[in-house]
Amino acid sequence: MNLKDFDKTEIAGLYISIEEHPSYGKKYMARFQQDTKRYVKVLGYTKIDNLDDKKASKLLDEYKKTLSSASSIGTKIASKTTIPTKTIKKVVKKEAIVKKNEPKLTVSKPQLDEYRLLKNIIGNYKKIDPFVLEKGIQKIYDYEEMKEYQVELIKLQKHLEKTNKKMIILFEGRDASGKGGAIRRITRYMNSRHYRIVALGKPTDTQRNQWFFQKYIEHFPTGGEIVLFDRSWYNRAMVEPVFGFCTPEQYEIFMEDVVNFEHDLVRQDMILIKLYFSVSKAEQLARFQSRKECELKQWKLSEVDLQAQDLWAEFSEKKYEMLRRTNSKSAPWHIVRSDNKHKARIEAVKIILNSIDYDKRNYALNFEPDEEFNISVAKELARMRKNNDY
Repeated sequence: MNLKDFDKTEIAGLYISIEEHPSYGKKYMARFQQDTKRYVKVLGYTKIDNLDDKKASKLLDEYKKTLSSASSIGTKIASKTTIPTKTIKKVVKKEAIVKKNEPKLTVSKPQLDEYRLLKNIIGNYKKIDPFVLEKGIQKIYDYEEMKEYQVELIKLQKHLEKTNKKMIILFEGRDASGKGGAIRRITRYMNSRHYRIVALGKPTDTQRNQWFFQKYIEHFPTGGEIVLFDRSWYNRAMVEPVFGFCTPEQYEIFMEDVVNFEHDLVRQDMILIKLYFSVSKAEQLARFQSRKECELKQWKLSEVDLQAQDLWAEFSEKKYEMLRRTNSKSAPWHIVRSDNKHKARIEAVKIILNSIDYDKRNYALNFEPDEEFNISVAKELARMRKNNDY
C-alpha cells in the first residue's frame, strides 16, 4: 500500500485515499506505530461503508484497543500465574500466585501446566501481529475440521475405483470466489493416480474450429477416476459473452444444447457435480486488494480481474441466465456462498460426499447442508432479483 496515494486527515494515524472508486468511494487506512511495531489496516470506504473522518476515527480507536488487549494477554496471564522473581519458587511450590497488595489466589497445578504448555507452543507471541496470530490459530481449527471430511473423500475415491465409476466436478464462479482453494483442499490427500485437475487456457486455432464441447471431452475421466474442472464449458455462459469472446448466436446455441449434453452424460453413468461459488462484490474487492498488496499473491491478479468489479452487473445478468436455464433435474447446480472460505469448502465437500453412497461412511460426521452457505438455485435467483448484488 503506497502512502503517496493517501492524504493525512486531522486524526493522527488516519489516512484517506486521494483517488475515489466510482462505486466504493475513498478508502480509509490506519497507519501508526505502537509498542515499537508499525500497523497498517484498511478500515473501509466512504460510500460502501458510509464512513467519514469521525466514524473512521472510531474504527481506528477500536482497532488500537484490540491491539492493546492482545498485547496485554501476557500481562493478564502473568497476573494469574506469575509473581516477582524473588518469590517465584515459593509460588510454584504452593501452586499459588501472590499479587502485590492483594489476597493470595490459589491456582491448581493443571492450570499452571496448561499455561506453560501454551506459552511453549506460542512462543514470543508479542512480536506477532495479533490479527495474524488469531488468523493462524483459526486455521488450525479449520484444518482439523476439514481433515475429517478429507478422510471421507479418500473413502469415496476408493469406492469409485472399486466400482469403476466416473466423476466430473465443475467449479464455477466469479474471479476470486475461492474455486482454486476449494480444489486444493478436496484433492490434498487423494490418490493422485486417480484424479486430474483440468484448467484449460485460451482455445487454439484447431479448437476454435471444433465442436465446442470437444476440447472438454478429451479430458473426461475413465473408470475409477475423478476429473475436477477449474472453470468448464460454462465459460461460454458467462466469461465469453461478457468479454465478447463468442457471438450472441454461439452463446444461444450453447445455452440451448448444454442441458441435453449433460443429460446424456448422466444417462451414461457419469456422476456430474456442478458447483457455483457465489462471492459478494465487497468480498471480491477485498480479495483483489489483498492480491495487489501481498507479494505472495500478486501473481494471481490478472487484467481480467481488474475489470471484474466494473463488469459486475454484466456478469450478474449472465450468471442469472445461466442458473435459470441450465439447472436441471439430472444435472443441478449447487450454490455455495463463499465469502467465508472455510465454510464454503466444507459445504462443497459435503455436496461431493452426498452425491454417491460409498463404503464405510462415518455417520458421526455432519453431512447436512448448512443453509446459510449451501443454498438452492431458487433461493439464489430470488436473492439476485431482490438485491442484485450477487
